[in-house]
Amino acid sequence: MSLETWAIYFIAILILTASPGPSSLLCMTKGVTQGFKVGLFTALGSLTAITIILTLSFTGLGLVIGSSELVFNVIKYLGAAYLIYLGLRAIFSKEEEYQLQQSQQQDASTPIKHYVSGFIVGSSNPKAILFFTALFPQFISPEQSLLSQYLIFTSTFMVMEFSWLAIYALLGAKSSNWLFAKGRAKIFNRVSGGVFIGAGTILSTASKA
Repeated sequence: MSLETWAIYFIAILILTASPGPSSLLCMTKGVTQGFKVGLFTALGSLTAITIILTLSFTGLGLVIGSSELVFNVIKYLGAAYLIYLGLRAIFSKEEEYQLQQSQQQDASTPIKHYVSGFIVGSSNPKAILFFTALFPQFISPEQSLLSQYLIFTSTFMVMEFSWLAIYALLGAKSSNWLFAKGRAKIFNRVSGGVFIGAGTILSTASKA
């Protein structure tokens, strides 16, 4: 693989991973309410899911999944339902103020819960399958080792994706001081809940076109 090819791929992935979406919103929310470490566990879950999608697309299975209307719709509606569930839970929360240290102690023993939450949101957008299926043919050289190309493409993506999700989690954690004032937790829950519901609604209307 030439340096020029990798540079173009890097720019495409930079734009993709930097763009805010449901996973970055979730990581930021976790950072605000439960701290940076919890946000990282959530980011790892999302990264795992999207890396699986990337691998499926690279091996050609993504094309099969992307061409199936039924599979596409099942993934789409399950993901949309989970995002809407997160939104409704936030909106109807009776929390008036955040207590970061208490939340961290309660959740320190259950990082898998946050990992799974990130995994579900990360895998909920079938558009990622179509994106990677359309992206990889533009860069893959059949004359070169497919394994080495896969490793380069995947490692580049994983570093960029995790870096941006960690940045969103850190931004959430850094902004939490303002949100710790009494009553602001309620405002944040209403706003973030509305965004999650909006994201779920938009996802449910996505088409393969």
